[in-house]
Amino acid sequence: MSDSCASVEQAYQLARERYASLGVDTEQALARLATIPISLHCWQGDDVVGFEQSGDELGGGLAVTGNYPGKANTPDELRSDLELAYSLIPGKHRLNLHAIYGEFGSHVPDRNEIDTDHFTGWIDWAKDQQIGLDFNPTYFAHPKANDGLTLAHPDKAIRDFWIEHGIACRKIGAAMGQATGTACVTNSWIPDGYKDTPADRKSPRLRLLDSLDKVFAEKFDPQIHLDAVESKLFGIGSESYVVGSHEFYLGYAITRQTLLCLDAGHFHPTEGIADKFSSVLMHVPEMLLHVSRGVRWDSDHVVTYTDDLQAIALELVRGDYLARTHIGLDYFDASINRIAAWAIGTRNMLKALLMALLEPTEQLIAYEQSGDFTARLALMEEAKVLPFGAVWDYHCLKSEAPVGMAWLNKVKDYEQSTLLSREAECSAASVNA
Repeated sequence: MSDSCASVEQAYQLARERYASLGVDTEQALARLATIPISLHCWQGDDVVGFEQSGDELGGGLAVTGNYPGKANTPDELRSDLELAYSLIPGKHRLNLHAIYGEFGSHVPDRNEIDTDHFTGWIDWAKDQQIGLDFNPTYFAHPKANDGLTLAHPDKAIRDFWIEHGIACRKIGAAMGQATGTACVTNSWIPDGYKDTPADRKSPRLRLLDSLDKVFAEKFDPQIHLDAVESKLFGIGSESYVVGSHEFYLGYAITRQTLLCLDAGHFHPTEGIADKFSSVLMHVPEMLLHVSRGVRWDSDHVVTYTDDLQAIALELVRGDYLARTHIGLDYFDASINRIAAWAIGTRNMLKALLMALLEPTEQLIAYEQSGDFTARLALMEEAKVLPFGAVWDYHCLKSEAPVGMAWLNKVKDYEQSTLLSREAECSAASVNA
């Protein structure tokens, strides 16, 4: 055993004793953490471009800034980048795909014509990597979404087009779940809304309700496929009115018994989603989280170890909601190394979960139930400075993931060997064209 490994082991043993003095079993916490998969979002790897090569702008309130070299341009490049990212993260995780990431060949079908054949490469790769897949219809970056409306569009032909897309995506998701042996969560988010104050808020929501019911008409085995619906407060171009508000989708999820997706960046800047879990899960079977970080009017910054993130993890553990919650990430940053963005965000999500699993929750609840709120507050504050970092380092070591900042060295090496040469090849191709 190397000196560095020995020091990690030694620090962990001291931390284990410290936690044990408060009734916390670190081995039990680590065993539980190892069973929690995080669904990495493919769109961080290429700035939400996909492989249609249609040239359409994102739209739908989405914008990616930055031009860090080396973004993935092909499915194989994206899979290579993801494999490195997974190697930097302790545990076994998932991949969240958008519909624009199919392998379409020389003939790119329109969105309502995609099928499972376009995702065979991803399914085979996922089976080889032994990871699960999740899926998303892509209701943006398309000529039929240029006016900001899709499933709520007043033109029936356009609504029908997007309904067909949604139906196709659910079938693809079910095929993914069947092939990988783990349920695929297909999440529906649409950008529909208005830039300025509408005169009629009701009609678009009635149209959306009808469209969703048609999309979800076919039922799938929940062992292979689950549906989720996702709200958003506003987007660029829909500042004044979003058809699919939180209240709309909360009602829809409850009445149709779908999953509700809560995105950490889709609410008011001072509004945390953790407080919603205990209410939402009284009425829906399961929940999907898109963990992100809102900054002012942008909802999709790289996840950092914030109070909001810790609150999410603590509520999942305290409420015993982990078994009913699917955790995914959703952000895009092209101003930094894209693989590092995956690693930073996912490792932070796992750190927050570990911190929550190491909390002396039973003692806190006992103080609360006895009315000793002084002791509750005192212990909550003391728990914040327990030697959590030593347990995290040990988890990485035992999972054969890099400890500390060692993961960044692997990213930098890959940047030199692969990403920069990829950028040079793209530049040369552009000049020749």
